[in-house]
Amino acid sequence: MKCIPSGAWRVIHLLLLFICLPPLSVAGVSLDGEMVQGGMLIGKTEPGDRVSFDKRPIRVSPEGIFLLGFGRDDELRHTLVVSRGGRQIEKQQFTIGKREYQIQKIDGLPPSKVTPPKRDWERIKRETALVKKARRRDDDRSDFMSGFIWPAKGIISGVYGSQRILNGEPRRPHFGIDIAAPVGSPVVAPADGVVTLAHPDMFFSGGTLIIDHGHQLSSSFLHLHKILVKEGDRVKQGDPIAEIGATGRVTGAHLDWRMNLRNARIDPQLLVPPMPKAE
Repeated sequence: MKCIPSGAWRVIHLLLLFICLPPLSVAGVSLDGEMVQGGMLIGKTEPGDRVSFDKRPIRVSPEGIFLLGFGRDDELRHTLVVSRGGRQIEKQQFTIGKREYQIQKIDGLPPSKVTPPKRDWERIKRETALVKKARRRDDDRSDFMSGFIWPAKGIISGVYGSQRILNGEPRRPHFGIDIAAPVGSPVVAPADGVVTLAHPDMFFSGGTLIIDHGHQLSSSFLHLHKILVKEGDRVKQGDPIAEIGATGRVTGAHLDWRMNLRNARIDPQLLVPPMPKAE
């Protein structure tokens, strides 16, 4: 019996997933992607249609493209409504898959490693506002249609959704993928986009870069050693954008890659093939 390459298994999985999606009854409307917590769907409808998701309006590009995203702990039941010419033509309810996440308990840590000192609170507040502003960009660009590649190569040392309980206190879940590699290792654009934030040193995330892919879908790259692009730059998939570092609150050199779709923190690993093996 012939073995099927690991990359082929992901293609087969996506094809089966697409087949299992609840089909919209109106011709010309389709959804494609991972219907699980942390997943993202790319929708296609007729140009000019209006779309709402769980009673919230969703941007539709002039070509009829739209995006749906599910957060780490999203409800499992959702409703999609499509309107055409001022008339509702489809109301589709569907259920997404529930995921289990890694939970790690660590006790005996110094208090400063659990809660930042008060002298840093104002800085953290200012930097949080900068990140929120960078993620608010929302326009018709469909740069995400170029697909996604890994922004760096290395060992996956942290996964989406995992959570630590430090000294008995639950911390915020981890919303990215950690890729461990030496300081100075290259980081490339995972997809086309526009740079909306390039900050050399934030309290938590150190060197921080955000790229907007259109429709309020963005990638964030944290703990960078060096940033090679500036705010406002257009980047193409595969362009060098930064170098991996160990800046901010980290214990070693790695890239933390995160993605946001509107208010949903989605799992980047669901959008890329398996990590290439080290040569």
